[in-house]
Amino acid sequence: MRIGSFVLGLAALALTATTASAAPYEAGTVLVRLRAVEVLPDFGSKVNLGQAYHVTGTDTVIPELDITYFLDPHWSLELIAGTTKHSLYLNNSVYIGSAWILPPTLTVQYHFDLGPVQPYVGAGINYSLFYDKRGAAGLGKLKMTDQWGGALQAGFDVPLSEDGKYFLNMDVKKIFVSTHASFTGSAAAADVDVNPWLIGAGIGIRF
Repeated sequence: MRIGSFVLGLAALALTATTASAAPYEAGTVLVRLRAVEVLPDFGSKVNLGQAYHVTGTDTVIPELDITYFLDPHWSLELIAGTTKHSLYLNNSVYIGSAWILPPTLTVQYHFDLGPVQPYVGAGINYSLFYDKRGAAGLGKLKMTDQWGGALQAGFDVPLSEDGKYFLNMDVKKIFVSTHASFTGSAAAADVDVNPWLIGAGIGIRF
């Protein structure tokens, strides 16, 4: 992974930089985080060309912003925003097009109070929007359907001071994204599961 060493370094820093234990979250607390995220698609596909083709795509690194609102000291809602571009290939070799994906995601989280390290888990839904879709030469315009999907999440925050105003964050998400892809100038079509892993690290502020 391109940000793997950064993630490991941040984890080491998080565990050694502070022993601060922020006050428990209260209803109405808001957290805002900014992360660097590596997007690792886990492609699965069914292609209607009558041969053993499969669709694959590129990994990317993107910025990601999220806002978390606490309903009580443990339960919260998190809205996640980020967009990424993927190039698409048949059997890892034949370029067939590219598209941007915008999957706004809402999760319900449970936060554990373990002192310096404050882990959380979450689950929710996303609606994946495909835009700026471009087919390879000779295939015509690429069409991809927007879809609802699920999301799973786990991560932790490490406060940098007693009041927890600023903190480090690590986060892993599995986003379930599917689409039907076709071309205006070709009979080629595919049902594609993108299902990316999002592995991120960053900083946050508490309000």
